[in-house]
Amino acid sequence: MALSDLLYPDNPKRKQELINLHQELLECMSANFHATNELVGVLNKHLGCTITPIEMKESSTVKENCEIMIQVMSEIQHQVQKIDSDMKEKLEPVLYQKLYDIKEPELEKIAIAQRVFSIILGEATSTAAMVAIKLLGSNFLTLTVSKLIGLLAAIGASVLGGVSITIIGLGLEMILHAILGAVERSQLLTAVRSYEKHLAEFKAASEKYQRAIHEVTSLVRQQVQ
Repeated sequence: MALSDLLYPDNPKRKQELINLHQELLECMSANFHATNELVGVLNKHLGCTITPIEMKESSTVKENCEIMIQVMSEIQHQVQKIDSDMKEKLEPVLYQKLYDIKEPELEKIAIAQRVFSIILGEATSTAAMVAIKLLGSNFLTLTVSKLIGLLAAIGASVLGGVSITIIGLGLEMILHAILGAVERSQLLTAVRSYEKHLAEFKAASEKYQRAIHEVTSLVRQQVQ
């Protein structure tokens, strides 16, 4: 047992709290990576996008993996914005407005979108149009993705943003090894409270993000069956 643990017996408990929170964060990030790749697959296959799938880098830090997520999510935002721009450019104003009219039947919106994709891609399926309408007509782009990008940036800049994603116990011990006594206690308390706040917000935003993607991918699976 370290000298600081003898002087401050609650430190081992704090360290374990930090390790547990870190593990929760990694599991949440892993689920986001998986959901993002599902959406990337749909966009590439049905909307002619060329977004590169991502994977968590086990040898990298939390911050670096957050940046990987931010980059691909920003690319998804860009592609959805491009789809919107294409719709606006190629449709008459009245038809374009129908795409965002909540009273307009979804089948009519899909038919309108399919006309545009037929021009852009040379050939378009109703699945491609349905995916586009689903992404354009929801708050996926404006709220869900933007919120998650902000939280990823905050986590990357947080106390443990520099911790490797695969180093759970040993890594934290290495980082905390040089911090003794009251300084270690203060640092641990700060880190735990910071992680708790970030993680609570991140998990809630991630669940919305994953649900939104699941809704799109489920519809695609139904279409192709």
